[in-house]
Amino acid sequence: MLLWMTAAVAVALAVASWMRAGRLARKLDALTQSYWELRYDFTRLRSQVARLDPEAAETEAPPAAAPDGGVTYISLSSMKKKG
Repeated sequence: MLLWMTAAVAVALAVASWMRAGRLARKLDALTQSYWELRYDFTRLRSQVARLDPEAAETEAPPAAAPDGGVTYISLSSMKKKG
């Protein structure tokens, strides 16, 4: 009898965990959608501002290099051991 109770509790916990995982997946999808919408809106608004004030767009600094001044990209082929 104890074995059946343990199995029933385990099944109930598994179902509850499955339902929670589904809710979390839906929340993650909503957050991801919101993120990409904000990125799209930001880029669109930035281009509108650049059209309205072209002089300000020219004076913007280009993106900086790596913060430590090092190399930002290392190809995988250069990391392979020679010989």
